[in-house]
Amino acid sequence: MTQTPNSLRIQIGIFGRTNSGKSSLLNALTNQDLSIVSPEPGTTADPVKKTMEISGLGPVLFVDTAGFCDKTTLGGKRLEKTRDALASADLILAVFGADEFQEKNSFDENRKNSEEQFSFLEQILKSGKKIIPVLTKIDLASKSQIEFAEKKIESLTKKIPVRVSAVSREGIENLIQRIRDEAKTDDEKSLTGNLCAAGDLVLLVMPQDIQAPKGRLILPQVQVLRDLLDKKCIAISCTADSFEQTLRTLAFPPKLIIIDSQVFPLINSLRPKQSSLTSFSVLMAAAKGKINSFKEGAHAIKNLKSDSRVLIAEACAHVPQDEDIGRIKIPRMLKKIVPGIKIDFVRGTDFPAQLTDENGAPLYDLIIHCGACMFNRAYVLHRQALAKAAGIPMTNYGIAIAQISGILDEVVLP
Repeated sequence: MTQTPNSLRIQIGIFGRTNSGKSSLLNALTNQDLSIVSPEPGTTADPVKKTMEISGLGPVLFVDTAGFCDKTTLGGKRLEKTRDALASADLILAVFGADEFQEKNSFDENRKNSEEQFSFLEQILKSGKKIIPVLTKIDLASKSQIEFAEKKIESLTKKIPVRVSAVSREGIENLIQRIRDEAKTDDEKSLTGNLCAAGDLVLLVMPQDIQAPKGRLILPQVQVLRDLLDKKCIAISCTADSFEQTLRTLAFPPKLIIIDSQVFPLINSLRPKQSSLTSFSVLMAAAKGKINSFKEGAHAIKNLKSDSRVLIAEACAHVPQDEDIGRIKIPRMLKKIVPGIKIDFVRGTDFPAQLTDENGAPLYDLIIHCGACMFNRAYVLHRQALAKAAGIPMTNYGIAIAQISGILDEVVLP
């Protein structure tokens, strides 16, 4: 449980106004004092994350966020982090403090009108994500307050809120059961999809160059290998320079060859024609986002000109090394076919919030994203949606390299 990457966990975001009881709720759910609790608004600055295993559901990641409507000096910056957390959340706990409700005006008179108090909910509902409304601080509210609050929240969310007291832990088990019910899904995707089946021979070509961490494999390689073993495939591996020798030792050609995208041209020229070809990055693109949209975005490479601008987005904030695929190799490939092209880079969550100028024109002609093994699917889909809204084609490292190499139509997609 502790070694499951956050990108493979169900991410549960805790959202609400300042002082609605979000941090106390996280502490109660995890049975730990993880978030600082204070009556002062804006106590939670950066999102607080806690991994946990929920029986019957699996590994999850709880994310306690800064409150909406934060009027403190740093409120704007905190809100940016909260919106990032919203983008990556698979399930949302929308938190309301029961003690804030009054039958006369929905909320205490010394607070602003109820429309503003519920404004954060509008942003959450627009996300289209699964929501569990949670009514906290029921130990501080009267029966009439609680009943009025439940009706109001249900009218807005179309769901009955879970009553919770972080102090007495009343309702915590009920909330955990609701999380099980809402978050559980039967559509777990196989990374290799329909490209191979039990008994098929699959050859993994994994260059162990300067980019490969010493003594271990990179995450996409580990995940694909586990996927193949779960499917009862016969998985073998080699490096690119021993590919031909490996083929000669086999009794028959592999059903599927999965490679590092940077050796697409080499392996494609040497592979048996009855063996299908794909890459780890392509498989990640299908698992993390909409693969057909990534493929369509790659066709924009043919239309790039010397004054075009390209954004290359990396999920992890690693230190670039010699021959880094995102910082060195892909830019070199692009500049070889389009000299003078302008290329910008972003890492981690530093993705532009605004992808158009003041006139609504796209700031980039193409976005090329890494395999996103450090992001979950919800966050990659969010980025694809932002690019689409801005009218910017978006593709993935592996698919872009296949397009530049002229073999995209020969690469199989899951």
